[in-house]
Amino acid sequence: MSGARPEEGGHTDESVWRVPAPPLRPFIARYAGYRQAGVAPGLHRGLPSPYMTVIFTLDDPVELLEHPDPRQSPGRYSTLVGGLHTVPALVTHPGRQSGVQLLLSPLGARALLGLPAGELASTDLEGSAILGPFAEQVGERLRAARDWPARFAVLDEMLTARLAGGPQSAAARGEVSGEVRHAWRRLLAAEGRCPVSRLAAETGWSERHLRGRFRDETGLTPKAAARVIRFDRTRRLLVSQAASGRPWPALADVAAERGYYDQAHLAREFRDLAGCPPSAWLAQEFRNVQARSADPVPAL
Repeated sequence: MSGARPEEGGHTDESVWRVPAPPLRPFIARYAGYRQAGVAPGLHRGLPSPYMTVIFTLDDPVELLEHPDPRQSPGRYSTLVGGLHTVPALVTHPGRQSGVQLLLSPLGARALLGLPAGELASTDLEGSAILGPFAEQVGERLRAARDWPARFAVLDEMLTARLAGGPQSAAARGEVSGEVRHAWRRLLAAEGRCPVSRLAAETGWSERHLRGRFRDETGLTPKAAARVIRFDRTRRLLVSQAASGRPWPALADVAAERGYYDQAHLAREFRDLAGCPPSAWLAQEFRNVQARSADPVPAL
């Protein structure tokens, strides 16, 4: 678990994470706790990621000005549940924000949310609409906990119990097919650099059948998932370089390392998926407690 900076002169800046209990690790990559106060009001881009968004707030609700689906109206969420997406969300805060985020694999949506991730693609919902009373029960326990280890212990306890015998039975949840599970894990292991034709050959399905089943389960086609996974790894590399204080590599070198054709290809992908060039994103977001974590995400 990473450390946290204590409050100094009215300014609070905490960012901590932990890998969940063993029964949850096939579904949740990690917990990420954050608390900021005494900073200037700001905006945060919620970027596409290979993990679904589940946030239990500790104080103020999460306020979304723009959703990945432009048809959704702005909203405030005590518990936020969001599916995979390929364009950024726009989040605002009044100078303070706090919560615990679960990096939930789309393969874990059936087990913990009771429905396939595909049903939540590009959608943000209040947690109670998906989790029922469980969302508020978790929130109450988290807010009553005295520190981050205690909060993470609450999540371990309540989510493990839900997994073992929650309100959604195994029959109601259904199962993720072995072929989709293989394709998703293969893309993660290859950091998005695996042709769809190879995935289809490995699963024994046609490309068309794989594309449809994969999209229904995760919310993205295999090609879109590959883009998001590669983008996420690239974003983490850039943040790691910025946080280290080491000289920055040329973007052309980053593009080559991450499998892009060239620097222009990397820049186009950033504009499509982040809504701005990589240098602009770092300038806007590096100080944001939710955006700057470069900790490696444990493999699922």
